[in-house]
Amino acid sequence: MAICRFMHVVSCLALTAGSGAALAQEQTPSSTQGLEEIVVTAQRVAQNLQDVPIAISAFSASQLRDARIESVRDLAQYTPGLTSSEVNPGEPNFAIRGIGTEGINSNAGGDASVVMFVDGVYIGRGGGSNLNLYDLERVEVLRGPQGTLFGKNVVGGAISLVSRKPDFKENFVGGTVSYGNYDRLELLGRFNYGLSDIAAVSGAFTRIRRDGYTRNATTGNRVDDEDLWGGRLSVRLAPSDVVDIVLSGDYTKQDTLGQPRDNVCNASFNGGVHCVGVDPDPRVVNAVDDGFLKREVGGLSATVTLDSPMGEITSITAWRKADYSHRDAFFSNPVNPPTQIESINENVEESQQFSQELRLAFKTFNNRLSGVMGLYFLTENIERNEMLEQTFPAPAQQGRNAFPQDVDSDSFALFGQANLAVTDRLTLTVGARMTWESKRAHLQGILVEGPGLPPPLSVPFDVRARESWRAFTPRFAADYKVSDNVMIYASAARGFKSGGFQGTAGTGSSAATPYDPEFAWNYEAGFKSRFFDNRVQLNVAAFRTDYTDLQVSQLVPLCCVVIGNAATAKIEGVEAEFVAQLFEGFRIDASYSRLDAKFDSFADGATADFTGNRLPRAPKHQIGLAGQYEVPVTDSINLFGRVGWSYRSKIFFEASNTPLEVQKSYGMLDGRLAVRSADDRWEVAVWGMNLTDKLVKNHIVAFAPFQQQLNTYQPPRTYGATVSFQF
Repeated sequence: MAICRFMHVVSCLALTAGSGAALAQEQTPSSTQGLEEIVVTAQRVAQNLQDVPIAISAFSASQLRDARIESVRDLAQYTPGLTSSEVNPGEPNFAIRGIGTEGINSNAGGDASVVMFVDGVYIGRGGGSNLNLYDLERVEVLRGPQGTLFGKNVVGGAISLVSRKPDFKENFVGGTVSYGNYDRLELLGRFNYGLSDIAAVSGAFTRIRRDGYTRNATTGNRVDDEDLWGGRLSVRLAPSDVVDIVLSGDYTKQDTLGQPRDNVCNASFNGGVHCVGVDPDPRVVNAVDDGFLKREVGGLSATVTLDSPMGEITSITAWRKADYSHRDAFFSNPVNPPTQIESINENVEESQQFSQELRLAFKTFNNRLSGVMGLYFLTENIERNEMLEQTFPAPAQQGRNAFPQDVDSDSFALFGQANLAVTDRLTLTVGARMTWESKRAHLQGILVEGPGLPPPLSVPFDVRARESWRAFTPRFAADYKVSDNVMIYASAARGFKSGGFQGTAGTGSSAATPYDPEFAWNYEAGFKSRFFDNRVQLNVAAFRTDYTDLQVSQLVPLCCVVIGNAATAKIEGVEAEFVAQLFEGFRIDASYSRLDAKFDSFADGATADFTGNRLPRAPKHQIGLAGQYEVPVTDSINLFGRVGWSYRSKIFFEASNTPLEVQKSYGMLDGRLAVRSADDRWEVAVWGMNLTDKLVKNHIVAFAPFQQQLNTYQPPRTYGATVSFQF
């Protein structure tokens, strides 16, 4: 078995690394310029990243700044196994190790495969997870199923954002001003004020405005622009030495034009009516409507920590709300009526959720037995209306349909994990989670006006349905400390994603029929190491994941997006992350992942059989490479420079794996140059992203019936300057 062979190699490498570390420590015992320690909470307790037997990528606040990582999408450049795309603007779809679900965008009854958490709070829907990364302490990306401690839907992995907590002893006010091409202006302000020894308050505010990357030749406007503002306020109280309370609120508002799709006309499509007069420039569209994107996201949370004789008790209570509306022209072409063929897609969604988590972290038997146990409750309400307007030449003319959806879901879970230190070097871990879920759906299909050609909805429907599921998700792991700086580990873990209902079904019977939950067993082995006097870090993981009842979304032409259980899939791969600080101020970061993700079988539940095909958005190779150097110019001023390069091999956007739905392999080059104070009080920087101006598809729809390939793209080359200060 591949994992077994890998473990043999791991053991040899770990022993070698352990010897090298010991030798290096003997040679340079006085050096203090090693890599910084990063504390993570991947196991719901604070631990050193190198002590956690899970494949994790972690980014500190300074790393986010230096790499100019401003959104979760940016993380994908330097995180092995992570990809990001968008079917609709403002509703991102993340995939880890090839597992993600795009169909949930139009489906109120569906769930994501990769879930975002903000300060431990589950963020379910796509429109609510599109958050900018500001005022953070760190970001953690957990790869593979995390069903035991993180719960439902974390079948592909988790992205955890950890905000900066108010500090009782630090007072400061800081700000950042950035200006770049496309008239991009970004303002960020933040502060912290210690009111007393037991009370502190902190906050942050951001404002971003940018012209669009794309020009709509029909209206003359720049579309795909950005206009966003948001803020966060936190209050921290410590009424006694054993109680810590953090109350937080956040709000984000976005109001921009839409993102009409580029109409690609090549040898495969040049016979279509949509290709008449199409501008070949991919940054120019000919949409009849600019469209729009409006989004309001906010929430409140209370985190209470109590040190008790039993251990540390943590309560996280949270409420969140997200309002999202979006309108875009699906076909973008300059042909005018009566030969006009156009489709307008408009979505409106309102979602609310309330969650409560209560857990106990304990240590006993002289700290040889430790762990965490708890309970979790989540209730959600999602109301979404998918509206589709189609205009065709006579005699079909116009058809307009609407798919109102109202879905309520409840989830309750009991969970626990125990770690037994058998010896000073060997630790065994056993954990499990039992989850009960239920969903109640009111689904409608309404023919608003006109016949369409042909109508996606032939017979209106109004159905109600409900379903419930149970899932048991255990985890088993063993880790062994070869030396103080080298650990090897092996684990087996199960994850699941909830079942759901078809939100945009073609018939009432299809809407009322639920699809099944998705399950995965992940087998992983790896090692984590630091050597050469803490200057070099190498973490490697090999894995195999077996999926059953994998949920796959497919576009049915002239109808809708259908979600089906595509039987089974097998994913195997290797991931490596390397960091080296060979001398003071100079650092190299490198990452690599190799992924083999294919459907073992693909039948029933879906519209076609794609057995043996690669999973969508699963690149075989991903590489991230960055080098940075900071050197003193004077006693108080430093010069900083960073260059980053990332590579991703080709991916398919659909399970069909057709050549028309491929993003070819590409590399992306970024850079940043800064002058900053030695105490980090101020900085002046210039930067550039996608410096070679690569045209990278964000999503593709190959619409064969009308000889159409419709694309959206990632940002072009951007550059600008940033001034930051803190006093």
